[in-house]
Amino acid sequence: MTGLTTLVWRNTKLFFKDKGMFFTSLITPLILLVLFVTFLGNVYRDSLDMTVAEVPGVTALDESLVEGFVGSWLFSSLLAVCCVTVAFCANMLMVQDKVTGARVDLTMAPVGRGTLAMGYYISTAVSTLLICLVALGACFVYLGKFGWYLSGEDMLLTCLDVVLLAMFGTALSSVVNHFLSTQGQMSAVGTIVSAGYGFICGAYMPVSQFSEGIQKFISFLPGTYGTALLHNHLMRGTYEAMEDVLPAQAVEGLRGAFDGNPEFFGHEVTGPAMYLVLGGAVVILIGIYVALGKARKA
Repeated sequence: MTGLTTLVWRNTKLFFKDKGMFFTSLITPLILLVLFVTFLGNVYRDSLDMTVAEVPGVTALDESLVEGFVGSWLFSSLLAVCCVTVAFCANMLMVQDKVTGARVDLTMAPVGRGTLAMGYYISTAVSTLLICLVALGACFVYLGKFGWYLSGEDMLLTCLDVVLLAMFGTALSSVVNHFLSTQGQMSAVGTIVSAGYGFICGAYMPVSQFSEGIQKFISFLPGTYGTALLHNHLMRGTYEAMEDVLPAQAVEGLRGAFDGNPEFFGHEVTGPAMYLVLGGAVVILIGIYVALGKARKA
């Protein structure tokens, strides 16, 4: 256990000490934040206004409700992407150790290969969680100022979602990064994940906006359900508030349009089922990663 603790401390300290690696992990969240604030935020406000305009007898929603709805969607999307993209950047230390030769020195230490693998996993999870929890705190501050509709239960469930998604992102990045051994490969994977993950997890735009074929493909991806959990828990209060001023059919339409009712081949996926899928993916990926670490020769 002492060896594992030492490895976790060493890896975590190196990540935050390496300014290039640390700031690279923040690029995607910052780009997404700018994108949401300057463009997507207005798109979702307009979409909400158009939906409300079609409801007889309702002219407009309260500004705080609109901002709460849009802010909850944007921040839940931001958190869903960050939990994975930050994990990939933080886990690049594993690849960097191969490039610099530090990995060879570590394998000569009196620790098992499984312990070495878990040292990278835990330190990456810790680094990712620290960054994502800061982002979650910023989310709560924003919603508290412009449109707070969260209950205590929703806050706790959102924190659980972030922890579970960070573990998933770390496990996924650990398996992928295990096969990387050069700076070029590291940069290529980082770019692909940063650019593409938000689309396939339903963060950049609702899954309901994709074609039927793509929707079916996305329904097989565990990250999709992590995003849906964040959407549901951060937005549940706004939906309940909307039920006081909009017909139930209109609110249900909004839930469907904004992935409030994710489906798997026509069957609605419940909250417990989404947790089961995401948690199961974490366990399976960690098992694969540890097995790969133990089988590695160097």
